[in-house]
Formats: sequence, structure tokens, C-alpha cells
Amino acid sequence: STPRPDNSLRATMRISTTSCLCPFLVCLCFIQRCYGASHHIPTKVPSKNQTKLANGETEVHHRPKRGWIWNQFFVLEEHMGPDAQYVGKLHSNSDKGDGSVRYILSGEGAGTIFIINEETGDIHATKSLDRERKTHYVLHAQALDRNTEEALEPKSEFIIKVQDINDNAPKFPDGPFVATVPEMSEVGTSVLQVTATDADDPTYGNSARIVYSILQGQPYFSVDPKTGIIRTALANMDREAREHYTVVIQAKDMAGQVGGLSGSTTINITLTDVNDNPPTFPQKNYQLYVPESAQVGKPVGKIKANDEDLGVNADIKYSIINSEGANMFSISTDRDTREGIISLKKPLNYERKKTYTLHIEGTNTHVDPRFSYLGSFKDTATLKITVGDVDEAPIFSMDYYIMDVYENVPSGTEVGMVTARDPDSRNSPVRYFLDSKEEGVRYFRIEENSGLIRTTQPLDREAMPWHNITVMASEAHIWLSSSLSLVVLDVNDNPPEIATDEEVIVCESSRPGQLIQTVTAVDKDDFANGQRFSFALPSQLPVNPNFTLKDNEDSTASILARRRRFNHLTQELYELPIVVWDGGEPSLSGTSTLTLRVCPCQSYGKVRMCQGEAFLSSAGLSTGALIAILLCIVILLAIVVLFITLRRSKKEPLIISEEDIRENVVTYDDEGGGEADTEAFDIIALRNPAAAEELKFRRDVRPETRKHVDPPRSRRSPSVELDEVDVHEFIKQRLVEADMDTSVPPYDSLQTYAYEGQGSPTGSISPLDSPGTQSEQDYNYLDDWGPEFQKLAELYGEAESDVTT
Repeated sequence: STPRPDNSLRATMRISTTSCLCPFLVCLCFIQRCYGASHHIPTKVPSKNQTKLANGETEVHHRPKRGWIWNQFFVLEEHMGPDAQYVGKLHSNSDKGDGSVRYILSGEGAGTIFIINEETGDIHATKSLDRERKTHYVLHAQALDRNTEEALEPKSEFIIKVQDINDNAPKFPDGPFVATVPEMSEVGTSVLQVTATDADDPTYGNSARIVYSILQGQPYFSVDPKTGIIRTALANMDREAREHYTVVIQAKDMAGQVGGLSGSTTINITLTDVNDNPPTFPQKNYQLYVPESAQVGKPVGKIKANDEDLGVNADIKYSIINSEGANMFSISTDRDTREGIISLKKPLNYERKKTYTLHIEGTNTHVDPRFSYLGSFKDTATLKITVGDVDEAPIFSMDYYIMDVYENVPSGTEVGMVTARDPDSRNSPVRYFLDSKEEGVRYFRIEENSGLIRTTQPLDREAMPWHNITVMASEAHIWLSSSLSLVVLDVNDNPPEIATDEEVIVCESSRPGQLIQTVTAVDKDDFANGQRFSFALPSQLPVNPNFTLKDNEDSTASILARRRRFNHLTQELYELPIVVWDGGEPSLSGTSTLTLRVCPCQSYGKVRMCQGEAFLSSAGLSTGALIAILLCIVILLAIVVLFITLRRSKKEPLIISEEDIRENVVTYDDEGGGEADTEAFDIIALRNPAAAEELKFRRDVRPETRKHVDPPRSRRSPSVELDEVDVHEFIKQRLVEADMDTSVPPYDSLQTYAYEGQGSPTGSISPLDSPGTQSEQDYNYLDDWGPEFQKLAELYGEAESDVTT
């Protein structure tokens, strides 16, 4: 190798890299070489970098070259000897063998694992090493002068490698394993690959060279010795014969040689199913009993074919392959149980056919073409079905009956007959009943043996035109029901009537012959008897002077006026009896009385509405508009009342002068609260008329001379009687002045003076009864305003005559 110029230490030992045949031989070789090296002291030979002087000494150049170098030592792992294991020796060229040189070792494990002899430079390992834990150690060596402690050589680095021995067996870190392979697989089909690991050094010797072998599982499976791939070794392995296998694989190092270490693992192999088995029926012939009362669409039996496969490979489809069975029965597959469910397609009849034969086929739905050589994956079986005789319910001749009967027929009248028979061969007698829960039973009854239906009471078509009842036929304890609808036929038993709900209006301006109203008739009977009607006025009554009736011969009649002009003030309501005949056999008649109301109508009487109604109608006002107008009127009235109330509350007092208190003769319609009324005027001043007369504001009007009227005698004191006379005379005088004086406002009001008398001999103090001139108003002109103001004119005329009287 190329020498290193900075390295002044040389190795005194060389370890051969040649591999030994076994670890024991390697150790012997290593000890032998170490012993020889320890007794070999290299001679210092001048090199090319040294110059020999005249005195025999040599001069060392600055950068000398070495003849050879070392970089690593080796030590065996797992050393179990009693002495420390010798590793190697360090030696410096400066060492004369006199002990002046001291060797120092530092780095990984120095002083603990590795120790050095400071004088000789021998290195030993004091502990057993494990290569799998640490493969090498890096250390530093140094040579010092023992006396001066000066470095004779620069610090040098070297490596001690741990030599591997076969101390670790192979392992399967992921075991045990589980694998699957389809049944019937070809030989050599790969199942699973297993891999073992060895902690030994794979680069040194055969310690980590693994070979695989099978310990258990032959002859079904094999393993590749190098790759660890497990393969099938036997053809046509059948899952149905054996499903689970246990295989043990061994991994051995040292390439499988003697002395190698080994490890094993277990693989549980399961054969998966393939469709290699056809369905088979356990037997070829089956029998089934089905009663003839079995319901259509309901299951009546089941059949099953066996299939040793699993999952979808065992799915079976059943079918009926002969026409005799396929017409009467159907078959389907139950997904859970894989059974064939047989159902009835048509009703069975023991009397017609007693047995059926069904050829049933079961076929796999998922066929694997690889196994077609095994044959067709289907099987057939024969099923014989025996129909059982059952006591069946009676059968009606019709599923639904419709009968008719006239109304008003007497009780016991025959309506019709229902018939039923026993479908069994015995032909047992049948009895009939009506369902008692229905309402129609109270109108009809049925004879138990014959099925004849009769009425129990008269029927009324107008009350109930249809009757729905249920008829039941019974044979022994079995019964069947049928529906029966009875139509009640009409007879002419209801007289016709005038069909009008509106009030007939007669205009005041009607002329003779003018149409008042067109009337029609109604009849509760059906169209056959009530289609045509004829009309006339009652012949037994005298001729009606106001109206006449015209039959239009189209089931309508016209009411006509016979005289000119009607007056609602004279007579507002008229009654007109009308006789109506229907067209039935026999014909019936009825008399209806119409009420005619007279009222003013619009011009020419074209609109049969009263004038008030006509006004609203002609104006085109809707209900909403009328409500809005009325609401506006109410609001305006409320505003007016509020305004008047405010004006009255702010009105100035009627007393013209504070001095003339008696001028307060005001409203007569105000009633005070009696003597407790504090708002009434004080009448103390009225009790002294002489003083009050002098304080009068108006001097232009003088009351007439008061006439003294003796009051009625009473038990009161004379002073009280005098006061009452004065007050009465004063009020009467003021009343006369108010009536005669036209220059003052007529305050026609009543004021309570908190005085209650025992009655005035002169009567009321109202100006209506007060003496004075009569009103000059003439109300005769109201007669010219028309009939609308006639009532008002009569009232004022009566009032005037009463006043005159």
C-alpha cells in the first residue's frame, strides 16, 4: 500500500484476511500470527527522506515517508476466554526499547473495553463484544517521551472492527401467516412468500446465508429454498374434501450446512371455493298434498337441491319445465335457504282434476367454464301434487244482483230471487240470509230455503231511491256472500208545486196585459211522471180583478196584470193562488199561493225591483262602495256632533247683564239634578220681584199688569205661599214677553230652577202651550208634492185642526 507521510507508527502485526474453514481454525491462525508478530522488531532503515552524516548519524527531513501503514485491527465477538483477548501492538520508530517511550490510547472504549500497555504498546480487549450491537470502534494512539511528555509522534487514528461469528439464528418477524389458494389449482400455483432475517454479518462468511425448507405440509405444498415462495405441490386439491392446511417452513443459515442455526414459522392455508360441484336433488321423486281451497299466489310447498359449493357458486335457479305444471304452478328461489318455493297460479278444483305432475329443474346461476368437463351443472326431479277435496262454500249464480220494485207497494210484495249451489260433489242444500248489520234489512226479508226476497214495509222512492243489501248463502258451517242492489221504481204520488223562492214584484205603473212574472213547477217524482206541467187559476174562486194567468204549454205560466196602475199606499201585498197539474198517470195537482208586492219601479216597469233597490242597482254601486259611502256619512255626522258640542261648551252665558239676573230664562230641555244641583240658577232674586224689576237691563219691554191668582190652599206658611205665587206669575210674564217679542231669539229651552211646586193651575210653561198668536205657516202645499209627502201633509193638517179646536 502507499505509505502515509504523517504516520510515524507502524503495525507490528498483520492479520490475514484469508477466511478459515471454521471459527476455531480462525482463532488458532490469529493467535499464531500475533505471537510471531510480537517477537518481530522491525529494523530502522534509512529511507529516501534521510541523509547520512559523516559521524554516522542521519538527518531527518521535514516530511519523511513511511514504508507501509495500517488502518484497522480485528477482534472476535463473543470471546468467552478467561484472559483478555489480544488485539494488536503499537510501536514507534523512536522507541529504543529502553522504556523511554509511553504509549497512550484514547477514543471509543479506551480504558474500559480496550487497554494498552504503556511500555510495550500491546492492546487487549477486556470484555466480550457483540457485533450486532456495535460493529467497530474508532480510537486514537499517541507516543510520548516519558521524561519530557513531549509527543514523539503525532496522534494517529485507527479502527478496531468486531469480527462476526454465527451467533444469531434466522427469524420470521411477521409470522405466523394466513394464506388462501383456490381449490383445484394447478401444481406450482403460488400461495405465499415468506422471508426470514438473520442478524449476522451477510458480508462475512455464510453466517447470514439462509436456506428454506418445508417441515410440515407435504405433499400438498412445497417451498423454494432460496426465495421462500410456497407453491401447491398436489393437483386437484378439493375444498369439499379438505379445506384447511397447516404448513411449517424452516429457515437455516450457513447455507444449510451442519452447525448452522435455524428458525421456523407456521402458515395456515385455506382452500377457497370454486364452482366445481353441480346441484343435485337428494331424491328424484317427491309428493305434495295441496287442498283445493289453497289461495292463488300463496306458497303451497317447497323443494331443495343440494350444492356443496359456497356463496354464489351454490346459487340455484329453479324452473318447471313441463307445461302441465307450469300452467297451474310457479316456482321461485329463496335467497336465504336456496329452496324452491312452489306457489299456486290458478284455483284448484278437486272435481275437475285431482293430480298434477311437475318436472322441476335446478341450475347453477354462475357456471365456471374451466370445469365444464365435469358435466352440466343442473339436475331434475319430479314432483307429484295431489289435490285435496275441501268442503267449499256455495257459489251464487251471479256475483252481483240488481232488482227493482215500485214504491208504495204493500208489504210482502215479491222483489226477486237469488240462487246459489254447492260446488262439492255432495251438492248439499243451501240456506239464505240477509246481513243484519245493514240498514236495508228492515225493508226486505229473504226466504231461507228458496232465496225469494220480499218487502217488509212500503217503500218511498223520494226518501231512498236505492237499497244495497248483502245476501249470504250457507252450506253447513261455510257461507258466501253476494251483493244485491234494489232500485225503487217511481209512481206518481207527489203533487207538483210552484218553483219560486223569490218575491214577485208588481210595479205601480203596470198596464193591463203586462207580464208580471213567469213561473215554473217542481215535482219530487222522476222525469217520467213530472216532466210536463199545466197551470190555471182556481175555478171555484171568483175572477181575480187584478191578475190573470196564462199557460205557456211548455211547463211554464205567465202572470199578467188585469188593470192599470197599482198603489202600494192603498194596498201593498196581493195573494194569487195557482193550480198546477203534472203529466203522470194518474195526474196529480197542487195549489200554491204566490205573494205579490206592489212597489214603485223604474220607468216602464222593465226592471222588477223597487225604486230604492233600482236606484242602487242602476248606479252600479257595489257592496263595498255602499259600505264606504255609509262610513263617510257616519264620520261626517260624528264631526258635526263634535263641532256642536264644542260650540256649546264655549257658548257665552245668556245673561245679558250681571244686574238683571232674571234674564236667564234659557233652554227648557235641560233637566237639573234637583235641589242638590249646584249648577242651577239661584232663585233668591226671583223671590223679590220688586227689587229685580228695577235691575232689568231692557227697559223697552214692560210686562203687563200681573193678575193675582190665589194659589190653592195648603198648610204651608203664608210667606211660602206668597213666594210661590210671585215666582209663578214672574215666569208666566216672561213667557208672554218671549212669545210677543220678535226682536229677541226664541231661546226655546227649559231651565230648571231647583224648584218643585205642587202643580201649576195654568198648565205647562212650554211655548207650544203658551198664549200668543198662531203660526201663520200654511201646509196645504204639501198636498201638491205628490204621494211621497201625503203622510206629512196629513200629520200637519191634523195638528193644525187640533190647534184650531
